[in-house]
Amino acid sequence: MTKKDHLTPEQFKQEAPKHPYQDVLETLDLLDQDRLRQVGVVLQDADRVGTFLQMDHSVVHCSVAHEGLEVLSTEEAARRYDWLREYRWKMLPRDLDEFTTYAQEHARHGYFVRALPGTKATYPLQACLYIAHDGVAQCVHNIVVVEEGAELNVITGCLSASEVKTGLHVGISEFYVKKNAKLTFTMIHNWAPKMQVQPRGATVVEEGGLFLQNFVCMHPVARLQMNPAIYLKGPGAVARSNTILVCTPGSWMDVGSRVYLQAPQTRAEVVARTITTGGRVINRGHLVGEVPGVKAHLECHGLLLTPQGLIHAIPELEARAEGAEMSHEAAVGKIAPEEIEYLMARGLDEDKAKATIVRGFLNVKMEGLPDELQAKIDEAVRQSQESVL
Repeated sequence: MTKKDHLTPEQFKQEAPKHPYQDVLETLDLLDQDRLRQVGVVLQDADRVGTFLQMDHSVVHCSVAHEGLEVLSTEEAARRYDWLREYRWKMLPRDLDEFTTYAQEHARHGYFVRALPGTKATYPLQACLYIAHDGVAQCVHNIVVVEEGAELNVITGCLSASEVKTGLHVGISEFYVKKNAKLTFTMIHNWAPKMQVQPRGATVVEEGGLFLQNFVCMHPVARLQMNPAIYLKGPGAVARSNTILVCTPGSWMDVGSRVYLQAPQTRAEVVARTITTGGRVINRGHLVGEVPGVKAHLECHGLLLTPQGLIHAIPELEARAEGAEMSHEAAVGKIAPEEIEYLMARGLDEDKAKATIVRGFLNVKMEGLPDELQAKIDEAVRQSQESVL
Protein backbone atom coordinates (compact mmCIF):
# COMPACT_ATOMS: atom_id res chain seq x y z
CA MET A 1 0.00 0.00 0.00
CA THR A 2 1.69 3.18 -1.15
CA LYS A 3 1.24 6.58 0.40
CA LYS A 4 -0.85 7.80 -2.51
CA ASP A 5 -3.30 4.92 -1.93
CA HIS A 6 -4.05 6.19 1.56
CA LEU A 7 -6.83 8.76 1.36
CA THR A 8 -7.73 11.09 4.20
CA PRO A 9 -11.36 11.43 5.40
CA GLU A 10 -11.60 14.93 3.94
CA GLN A 11 -11.15 13.51 0.42
CA PHE A 12 -14.59 11.85 0.60
CA LYS A 13 -18.07 13.38 0.48
CA GLN A 14 -19.18 14.60 3.88
CA GLU A 15 -22.87 14.77 2.92
CA ALA A 16 -25.28 12.32 1.30
CA PRO A 17 -28.95 12.51 0.29
CA LYS A 18 -31.31 11.61 3.11
CA HIS A 19 -32.91 8.18 2.93
CA PRO A 20 -36.57 7.79 3.98
CA TYR A 21 -37.44 5.71 7.02
CA GLN A 22 -38.81 2.24 6.21
CA ASP A 23 -41.30 0.61 8.57
CA VAL A 24 -40.48 -2.79 7.04
CA LEU A 25 -37.34 -3.82 5.20
CA GLU A 26 -39.30 -5.49 2.39
CA THR A 27 -40.09 -2.03 0.99
CA LEU A 28 -36.42 -1.37 0.21
CA ASP A 29 -35.17 -1.52 -3.36
CA LEU A 30 -34.80 -5.13 -4.52
CA LEU A 31 -31.09 -4.69 -5.26
CA ASP A 32 -30.56 -3.35 -1.73
CA GLN A 33 -32.51 -6.29 -0.30
CA ASP A 34 -30.27 -8.72 -2.16
CA ARG A 35 -27.11 -7.03 -0.88
CA LEU A 36 -28.40 -7.11 2.70
CA ARG A 37 -29.09 -10.83 2.51
CA GLN A 38 -25.46 -11.43 1.51
CA VAL A 39 -24.24 -10.25 4.93
CA GLY A 40 -26.80 -12.19 6.93
CA VAL A 41 -29.56 -9.56 7.24
CA VAL A 42 -33.02 -11.12 7.54
CA LEU A 43 -35.69 -8.93 5.98
CA GLN A 44 -38.52 -10.25 8.14
CA ASP A 45 -38.39 -9.84 11.91
CA ALA A 46 -39.49 -13.36 12.74
CA ASP A 47 -35.96 -14.68 13.37
CA ARG A 48 -34.46 -11.49 14.83
CA VAL A 49 -35.08 -9.82 18.19
CA GLY A 50 -34.24 -6.40 16.78
CA THR A 51 -33.00 -4.60 13.69
CA PHE A 52 -30.99 -1.45 13.06
CA LEU A 53 -30.26 -0.24 9.52
CA GLN A 54 -28.32 2.89 8.64
CA MET A 55 -27.80 3.94 5.02
CA ASP A 56 -25.09 6.57 4.60
CA HIS A 57 -26.02 9.07 7.37
CA SER A 58 -29.71 8.14 7.71
CA VAL A 59 -31.32 5.73 10.16
CA VAL A 60 -33.63 3.82 7.82
CA HIS A 61 -35.05 1.25 10.24
CA CYS A 62 -34.88 0.64 13.99
CA SER A 63 -37.03 -1.90 15.80
CA VAL A 64 -36.96 -4.25 18.77
CA ALA A 65 -39.13 -7.29 19.47
CA HIS A 66 -37.86 -8.70 22.76
CA GLU A 67 -38.59 -7.56 26.29
CA GLY A 68 -35.50 -6.33 28.05
CA LEU A 69 -33.71 -5.10 24.92
CA GLU A 70 -33.20 -1.56 23.69
CA VAL A 71 -32.17 -0.63 20.14
CA LEU A 72 -31.66 3.02 19.26
CA SER A 73 -29.37 5.21 17.22
CA THR A 74 -26.48 6.37 19.39
CA GLU A 75 -27.56 10.00 18.95
CA GLU A 76 -31.08 9.20 20.17
CA ALA A 77 -29.67 7.23 23.11
CA ALA A 78 -27.47 10.20 24.07
CA ARG A 79 -30.53 12.48 24.08
CA ARG A 80 -32.50 10.00 26.17
CA TYR A 81 -29.85 8.91 28.70
CA ASP A 82 -27.47 11.25 30.51
CA TRP A 83 -25.55 8.22 31.80
CA LEU A 84 -24.42 7.28 28.29
CA ARG A 85 -21.50 9.68 28.70
CA GLU A 86 -20.06 7.08 31.09
CA TYR A 87 -19.71 4.69 28.13
CA ARG A 88 -19.07 6.91 25.12
CA TRP A 89 -15.38 7.45 24.32
CA LYS A 90 -14.33 5.73 27.56
CA MET A 91 -12.29 2.92 26.00
CA LEU A 92 -11.08 4.54 22.80
CA PRO A 93 -9.14 7.82 22.96
CA ARG A 94 -10.49 10.47 20.65
CA ASP A 95 -6.97 11.25 19.47
CA LEU A 96 -5.87 7.64 18.88
CA ASP A 97 -5.33 8.37 15.17
CA GLU A 98 -6.68 10.50 12.35
CA PHE A 99 -9.83 8.39 12.09
CA THR A 100 -10.87 8.61 15.75
CA THR A 101 -10.13 12.34 15.60
CA TYR A 102 -12.36 12.59 12.54
CA ALA A 103 -15.07 10.51 14.22
CA GLN A 104 -15.21 12.80 17.24
CA GLU A 105 -16.43 15.62 15.00
CA HIS A 106 -18.23 13.81 12.20
CA ALA A 107 -19.84 10.64 13.59
CA ARG A 108 -23.55 10.37 12.79
CA HIS A 109 -25.69 7.81 14.51
CA GLY A 110 -24.46 4.24 14.68
CA TYR A 111 -26.32 1.75 16.87
CA PHE A 112 -26.89 1.68 20.62
CA VAL A 113 -27.90 -1.73 21.96
CA ARG A 114 -28.59 -2.58 25.58
CA ALA A 115 -29.64 -5.88 27.14
CA LEU A 116 -31.12 -5.29 30.58
CA PRO A 117 -30.01 -7.45 33.55
CA GLY A 118 -30.94 -11.12 33.17
CA THR A 119 -32.30 -10.75 29.62
CA LYS A 120 -31.61 -13.76 27.43
CA ALA A 121 -32.48 -13.15 23.79
CA THR A 122 -33.60 -16.27 21.93
CA TYR A 123 -32.69 -15.04 18.45
CA PRO A 124 -29.92 -12.70 17.21
CA LEU A 125 -30.20 -8.95 16.95
CA GLN A 126 -29.06 -7.57 13.60
CA ALA A 127 -27.43 -4.25 12.72
CA CYS A 128 -26.42 -3.08 9.27
CA LEU A 129 -24.23 -0.16 8.20
CA TYR A 130 -24.71 0.46 4.48
CA ILE A 131 -23.07 2.90 2.09
CA ALA A 132 -25.55 3.62 -0.69
CA HIS A 133 -23.90 6.54 -2.56
CA ASP A 134 -20.54 6.58 -4.26
CA GLY A 135 -17.70 8.46 -2.59
CA VAL A 136 -19.44 9.00 0.77
CA ALA A 137 -17.63 9.04 4.11
CA GLN A 138 -19.81 7.15 6.60
CA CYS A 139 -18.73 7.62 10.21
CA VAL A 140 -20.64 5.96 13.07
CA HIS A 141 -20.28 5.36 16.82
CA ASN A 142 -21.67 2.06 18.12
CA ILE A 143 -22.22 1.17 21.77
CA VAL A 144 -23.37 -2.22 23.11
CA VAL A 145 -24.05 -2.78 26.81
CA VAL A 146 -24.90 -6.28 28.04
CA GLU A 147 -25.92 -5.95 31.67
CA GLU A 148 -25.30 -8.46 34.45
CA GLY A 149 -26.46 -12.00 33.64
CA ALA A 150 -27.79 -11.06 30.19
CA GLU A 151 -27.06 -12.93 26.95
CA LEU A 152 -27.09 -11.35 23.49
CA ASN A 153 -26.08 -12.33 19.97
CA VAL A 154 -25.41 -9.40 17.60
CA ILE A 155 -24.86 -9.83 13.86
CA THR A 156 -23.53 -6.79 12.00
CA GLY A 157 -23.37 -6.52 8.23
CA CYS A 158 -21.17 -3.74 6.84
CA LEU A 159 -21.40 -3.24 3.10
CA SER A 160 -21.87 -0.96 0.09
CA ALA A 161 -24.46 -0.88 -2.66
CA SER A 162 -23.69 -2.68 -5.92
CA GLU A 163 -23.26 0.61 -7.82
CA VAL A 164 -20.83 2.08 -5.27
CA LYS A 165 -17.19 2.10 -6.39
CA THR A 166 -15.43 3.97 -3.60
CA GLY A 167 -16.07 5.45 -0.17
CA LEU A 168 -14.92 5.54 3.43
CA HIS A 169 -16.33 3.72 6.45
CA VAL A 170 -15.16 4.65 9.96
CA GLY A 171 -16.83 2.62 12.70
CA ILE A 172 -16.15 3.42 16.36
CA SER A 173 -17.39 0.56 18.56
CA GLU A 174 -17.36 0.26 22.36
CA PHE A 175 -18.78 -2.89 23.96
CA TYR A 176 -19.40 -3.58 27.66
CA VAL A 177 -20.00 -7.13 28.92
CA LYS A 178 -21.00 -7.00 32.57
CA LYS A 179 -20.72 -9.61 35.33
CA ASN A 180 -21.73 -13.13 34.18
CA ALA A 181 -23.05 -11.73 30.88
CA LYS A 182 -22.43 -13.12 27.40
CA LEU A 183 -22.06 -11.29 24.09
CA THR A 184 -21.54 -12.94 20.72
CA PHE A 185 -20.63 -10.37 18.09
CA THR A 186 -20.29 -11.31 14.42
CA MET A 187 -19.24 -8.80 11.77
CA ILE A 188 -19.45 -9.60 8.04
CA HIS A 189 -17.97 -7.19 5.47
CA ASN A 190 -18.82 -6.93 1.77
CA TRP A 191 -17.44 -3.70 0.32
CA ALA A 192 -16.71 -2.22 -3.09
CA PRO A 193 -13.19 -2.91 -4.43
CA LYS A 194 -12.02 0.69 -3.87
CA MET A 195 -13.47 1.18 -0.39
CA GLN A 196 -11.38 2.44 2.53
CA VAL A 197 -12.54 0.76 5.76
CA GLN A 198 -11.29 1.83 9.20
CA PRO A 199 -13.10 0.21 12.17
CA ARG A 200 -11.83 1.05 15.66
CA GLY A 201 -13.11 -1.00 18.60
CA ALA A 202 -12.65 -1.98 22.23
CA THR A 203 -14.49 -4.32 24.62
CA VAL A 204 -14.49 -4.63 28.41
CA VAL A 205 -15.48 -7.98 29.96
CA GLU A 206 -16.22 -8.09 33.67
CA GLU A 207 -16.18 -10.99 36.16
CA GLY A 208 -17.46 -14.27 34.70
CA GLY A 209 -18.34 -12.61 31.40
CA LEU A 210 -17.93 -14.19 27.97
CA PHE A 211 -17.20 -12.35 24.71
CA LEU A 212 -17.21 -14.24 21.40
CA GLN A 213 -16.00 -12.18 18.43
CA ASN A 214 -16.25 -13.31 14.79
CA PHE A 215 -15.09 -11.38 11.72
CA VAL A 216 -15.46 -12.38 8.07
CA CYS A 217 -14.24 -10.49 4.98
CA MET A 218 -14.07 -12.48 1.75
CA HIS A 219 -14.58 -9.76 -0.86
CA PRO A 220 -12.32 -7.11 -2.43
CA VAL A 221 -11.58 -3.92 -0.50
CA ALA A 222 -8.92 -1.31 -1.23
CA ARG A 223 -7.84 -0.86 2.38
CA LEU A 224 -9.05 -2.54 5.58
CA GLN A 225 -7.37 -1.69 8.86
CA MET A 226 -8.63 -2.85 12.26
CA ASN A 227 -7.07 -4.12 15.49
CA PRO A 228 -9.75 -4.16 18.22
CA ALA A 229 -8.78 -4.48 21.88
CA ILE A 230 -10.44 -6.74 24.46
CA TYR A 231 -9.90 -6.08 28.17
CA LEU A 232 -10.65 -8.99 30.50
CA LYS A 233 -11.03 -7.01 33.71
CA GLY A 234 -12.95 -9.41 35.96
CA PRO A 235 -11.91 -12.79 37.42
CA GLY A 236 -12.91 -15.67 35.16
CA ALA A 237 -13.68 -13.50 32.13
CA VAL A 238 -13.26 -15.25 28.76
CA ALA A 239 -12.74 -14.00 25.19
CA ARG A 240 -12.61 -15.91 21.92
CA SER A 241 -11.93 -14.32 18.54
CA ASN A 242 -12.24 -15.92 15.09
CA THR A 243 -11.27 -14.26 11.81
CA ILE A 244 -11.61 -15.40 8.19
CA LEU A 245 -10.00 -13.26 5.47
CA VAL A 246 -9.71 -13.70 1.71
CA CYS A 247 -7.46 -11.00 0.22
CA THR A 248 -7.88 -10.52 -3.52
CA PRO A 249 -5.56 -8.68 -5.96
CA GLY A 250 -5.51 -4.95 -5.24
CA SER A 251 -6.67 -5.40 -1.63
CA TRP A 252 -4.61 -4.42 1.42
CA MET A 253 -5.68 -5.76 4.82
CA ASP A 254 -4.13 -5.04 8.22
CA VAL A 255 -6.28 -7.00 10.67
CA GLY A 256 -5.73 -8.32 14.16
CA SER A 257 -7.00 -8.67 17.72
CA ARG A 258 -5.47 -7.68 21.05
CA VAL A 259 -6.48 -9.26 24.36
CA TYR A 260 -5.37 -7.92 27.74
CA LEU A 261 -5.81 -10.49 30.51
CA GLN A 262 -6.01 -8.27 33.58
CA ALA A 263 -7.64 -10.49 36.22
CA PRO A 264 -7.04 -13.97 37.67
CA GLN A 265 -8.41 -17.04 35.85
CA THR A 266 -9.10 -15.10 32.65
CA ARG A 267 -8.87 -17.02 29.37
CA ALA A 268 -8.47 -16.02 25.73
CA GLU A 269 -8.23 -17.69 22.33
CA VAL A 270 -7.52 -15.85 19.06
CA VAL A 271 -7.76 -17.80 15.78
CA ALA A 272 -7.18 -16.34 12.29
CA ARG A 273 -7.35 -17.97 8.85
CA THR A 274 -6.07 -15.89 5.93
CA ILE A 275 -5.88 -16.59 2.21
CA THR A 276 -4.35 -14.29 -0.38
CA THR A 277 -5.05 -14.61 -4.09
CA GLY A 278 -2.79 -11.66 -4.88
CA GLY A 279 -3.52 -9.09 -2.17
CA ARG A 280 -1.36 -8.05 0.77
CA VAL A 281 -2.23 -9.03 4.35
CA ILE A 282 -0.80 -8.13 7.73
CA ASN A 283 -2.23 -10.63 10.22
CA ARG A 284 -1.74 -9.47 13.82
CA GLY A 285 -2.40 -11.08 17.17
CA HIS A 286 -1.34 -9.77 20.57
CA LEU A 287 -1.92 -11.42 23.94
CA VAL A 288 -0.93 -9.60 27.13
CA GLY A 289 -0.94 -11.50 30.43
CA GLU A 290 -0.88 -8.94 33.23
CA VAL A 291 -1.51 -11.14 36.29
CA PRO A 292 -0.61 -14.70 37.37
CA GLY A 293 -2.90 -17.61 36.52
CA VAL A 294 -4.12 -16.49 33.10
CA LYS A 295 -4.18 -18.72 30.00
CA ALA A 296 -4.29 -17.69 26.34
CA HIS A 297 -3.60 -19.12 22.89
CA LEU A 298 -3.02 -17.42 19.54
CA GLU A 299 -3.25 -19.12 16.15
CA CYS A 300 -2.42 -17.33 12.86
CA HIS A 301 -2.41 -19.44 9.70
CA GLY A 302 -2.01 -18.05 6.18
CA LEU A 303 -2.23 -19.64 2.75
CA LEU A 304 -0.65 -18.16 -0.40
CA LEU A 305 -2.44 -19.16 -3.59
CA THR A 306 -0.35 -16.99 -5.93
CA PRO A 307 3.25 -15.74 -5.78
CA GLN A 308 1.98 -12.16 -6.20
CA GLY A 309 0.31 -12.19 -2.78
CA LEU A 310 1.87 -11.45 0.59
CA ILE A 311 0.99 -12.48 4.13
CA HIS A 312 2.88 -10.99 7.06
CA ALA A 313 1.97 -12.77 10.31
CA ILE A 314 2.82 -10.89 13.52
CA PRO A 315 1.98 -13.00 16.61
CA GLU A 316 2.92 -11.38 19.93
CA LEU A 317 2.90 -12.83 23.44
CA GLU A 318 3.60 -10.50 26.33
CA ALA A 319 3.82 -11.85 29.88
CA ARG A 320 3.92 -9.17 32.55
CA ALA A 321 3.47 -11.52 35.53
CA GLU A 322 4.96 -14.81 36.61
CA GLY A 323 2.62 -17.73 35.98
CA ALA A 324 0.91 -16.35 32.88
CA GLU A 325 0.50 -19.24 30.40
CA MET A 326 0.39 -18.16 26.75
CA SER A 327 1.15 -19.96 23.50
CA HIS A 328 0.95 -19.36 19.78
CA GLU A 329 1.00 -21.12 16.42
CA ALA A 330 1.85 -19.16 13.28
CA ALA A 331 2.32 -20.59 9.80
CA VAL A 332 2.29 -19.11 6.30
CA GLY A 333 2.77 -21.20 3.17
CA LYS A 334 1.36 -22.49 -0.07
CA ILE A 335 -0.57 -25.66 -0.84
CA ALA A 336 1.84 -28.57 -0.61
CA PRO A 337 2.15 -30.59 -3.86
CA GLU A 338 1.89 -33.85 -1.94
CA GLU A 339 -1.52 -32.80 -0.58
CA ILE A 340 -2.78 -32.21 -4.13
CA GLU A 341 -1.26 -35.48 -5.33
CA TYR A 342 -2.88 -37.36 -2.44
CA LEU A 343 -6.37 -36.13 -3.39
CA MET A 344 -5.77 -36.63 -7.13
CA ALA A 345 -4.80 -40.22 -6.44
CA ARG A 346 -8.28 -40.63 -4.97
CA GLY A 347 -10.09 -39.44 -8.06
CA LEU A 348 -10.18 -35.63 -7.86
CA ASP A 349 -8.80 -33.48 -10.65
CA GLU A 350 -6.23 -30.80 -9.75
CA ASP A 351 -8.69 -27.90 -9.45
CA LYS A 352 -11.08 -29.86 -7.25
CA ALA A 353 -8.17 -31.05 -5.10
CA LYS A 354 -7.04 -27.44 -4.54
CA ALA A 355 -10.60 -26.33 -3.84
CA THR A 356 -11.02 -29.07 -1.24
CA ILE A 357 -7.82 -28.01 0.54
CA VAL A 358 -8.85 -24.32 0.57
CA ARG A 359 -12.31 -25.15 1.87
CA GLY A 360 -10.84 -27.19 4.70
CA PHE A 361 -8.37 -24.42 5.54
CA LEU A 362 -11.13 -21.82 5.88
CA ASN A 363 -13.51 -24.15 7.71
CA VAL A 364 -13.51 -22.42 11.10
CA LYS A 365 -16.58 -23.20 13.17
CA MET A 366 -17.63 -19.93 14.75
CA GLU A 367 -19.12 -20.47 18.17
CA GLY A 368 -22.43 -18.79 18.94
CA LEU A 369 -23.70 -18.35 15.39
CA PRO A 370 -27.24 -19.34 14.44
CA ASP A 371 -27.36 -22.24 12.02
CA GLU A 372 -28.57 -20.14 9.07
CA LEU A 373 -25.70 -17.66 9.41
CA GLN A 374 -23.10 -20.42 9.76
CA ALA A 375 -24.59 -21.90 6.59
CA LYS A 376 -24.20 -18.54 4.81
CA ILE A 377 -20.55 -18.33 5.86
CA ASP A 378 -19.97 -21.92 4.74
CA GLU A 379 -21.52 -21.05 1.36
CA ALA A 380 -19.34 -17.93 1.10
CA VAL A 381 -16.30 -20.11 1.75
CA ARG A 382 -17.41 -22.49 -1.00
CA GLN A 383 -17.96 -19.67 -3.49
CA SER A 384 -14.68 -18.05 -2.54
CA GLN A 385 -12.58 -21.14 -3.02
CA GLU A 386 -14.25 -21.77 -6.42
CA SER A 387 -13.66 -18.21 -7.62
CA VAL A 388 -10.01 -17.88 -6.60
CA LEU A 389 -8.65 -21.12 -8.03
